[in-house]
Amino acid sequence: MITLIKEADVQRLLPMAEAVRLVEDAWRQLAEGKAMHQPRRRLMLPTGAVLHQLAGAYGKYFGTKVYSTHVKHGAHFLVMLYDAATAAPLAMFEANHLGQIRTGAASGVATKYLAKPDASVLAVIGSGFQARTQVDAMRAVRDIREVRVWSRNADKRNRFASDVGGIATATAEEAVRGADIVVTATFAKDPVVESDWVSPGAHVNAMGSNNPQRREIPADLVARANLIAVDAMDQAKIESGDLLLAWTDEDWNSPRLCEMKDVVTGSRQRSTADEITIFKSNGLGLQDIAVAAFIYEQALKDSAGVHLEAVAL
Repeated sequence: MITLIKEADVQRLLPMAEAVRLVEDAWRQLAEGKAMHQPRRRLMLPTGAVLHQLAGAYGKYFGTKVYSTHVKHGAHFLVMLYDAATAAPLAMFEANHLGQIRTGAASGVATKYLAKPDASVLAVIGSGFQARTQVDAMRAVRDIREVRVWSRNADKRNRFASDVGGIATATAEEAVRGADIVVTATFAKDPVVESDWVSPGAHVNAMGSNNPQRREIPADLVARANLIAVDAMDQAKIESGDLLLAWTDEDWNSPRLCEMKDVVTGSRQRSTADEITIFKSNGLGLQDIAVAAFIYEQALKDSAGVHLEAVAL
């Protein structure tokens, strides 16, 4: 029998500040050889349905996130958590919000280390499911005084800007010019920002694409960047279209490129206030397992308020 933890309880038990701490620790544990991750695998059906799977091990736990997508019918996310010592199944999570929060948290960790300490103006390109937690994460690590929002649908961007206490801009350029932090959170196939919009000293979180044929940022911005961090090199080489479409095989050996585990352990960092830094986010199963383990432990402590159900495998 395993425990089923539902969406409402995931949201209640996983505050953004805690998620940022956990994702940061997951990268630190990966650097120290105490955690593991497995890059995403995909099974693509002729119907257009796709099954995605990515796994990780963290502390006393290991597990996998499995999700299905269809361009016409949406996405459905689950996380399975297991005991690392015995391999016993422990919990299954409804994981739409778990993934949303941990994706925001990953950008939060990158911003904590790579954005200028006084960064206060945030530009968000996109107003969909992932954008809200990106704003939450930026506010968790920096004193954000202004949030600028642009997306293609005027009604959605106005509504989203109102929800997050931001300003909807008429163009993407208006949002990005002069911003200290830029987040791209879109499903775009082609770049949604231009290099010359991005100010010296800005930090960019490019988190919307994990497809090798899609990108949100242009090649000339990648070329301008002084430091580019990825979740993990093996996964980036499979699905980071923002990089794969911008450079050659030799560029993967560039000293400008590093993994986030090197950033959180201090071996790579911003050198000057004018440097442009980029975090190319794809997401790791390790991050999902780190936050799932925390939610599971909190749920056991708080069972009176959590909808715990026994599910037979």
